[in-house]
Amino acid sequence: MMLFHLLFDPFMHHGFMCRAMIACCALSISTTLIGSFLFLRRMSLMGDALSHAILPGVVVGYFLDNTSMMIMGFGGIISGILVVIVSVWISSQTLLEEDASFSGFYLGSLSLGVLLMSLSDSKIDLLHILFGSIMLIDIACLNYIGVVVSITLIIFAVFYRAFVIEAFDSDFLTNVTNSWYSRFIQIFFLSLVVLNLVASFQLIGTLMSIGLMILPVLIARCWTTNLLKMLLFSILVSLFCSWSGLICSFYLSLPAGPIIILLANIMFFISVLLRKYN
Repeated sequence: MMLFHLLFDPFMHHGFMCRAMIACCALSISTTLIGSFLFLRRMSLMGDALSHAILPGVVVGYFLDNTSMMIMGFGGIISGILVVIVSVWISSQTLLEEDASFSGFYLGSLSLGVLLMSLSDSKIDLLHILFGSIMLIDIACLNYIGVVVSITLIIFAVFYRAFVIEAFDSDFLTNVTNSWYSRFIQIFFLSLVVLNLVASFQLIGTLMSIGLMILPVLIARCWTTNLLKMLLFSILVSLFCSWSGLICSFYLSLPAGPIIILLANIMFFISVLLRKYN
């Protein structure tokens, strides 16, 4: 009984913990879904580039209204989608591969974001942007996360077959449709990545948000090669890491984002060792 109270009392008696857990549950569904297709497309590090690409927009939103996470979120969406569109266009018009064009804009976006951050006197709040804070999760943030998760699930329900074909064989999708449709699916998918990264940054920060997408998928991939099983298992892993991380954050007075990602990283390392020696 004492263990039950130890593990569940923070969520039952503290509103900010309850809101953080609701946000984690919702994001665990959409981010792992996105992360699975990033992994299948061999674009895991490109997701990291996009997580940095939203930084300038978030900082500009902070300058406009440092009390509104929604404005900072919309700034991140605009910044991230702009990088996606320009990078895909450059890769289609030049000999550069997608990862090369994304890496160029990723470095520029990160530099611009850090430069803009240096112009602010309020470094503590900006550290919350980089690493997240469960105290920042309010009803407006939950509503935004709910909208993003709903949009993600609806779009995947409609375009699931196209996303799967594009992930496994993009040339086949281009041949059976046309190059414009293939580019549309690509930009559409990467825009969903941006939306979910922006939704995640309010909880675990811009620098950590990609971890919630990729690490549960990598853990699941260690145990199964079936796509549907991998999706379900990665959601369960994400939920467990989020819950455990929030508990540790509450009792140890440490930031939730890094703890959640660190726990997922430990689980990934253990999974690799168990699969190697089993």
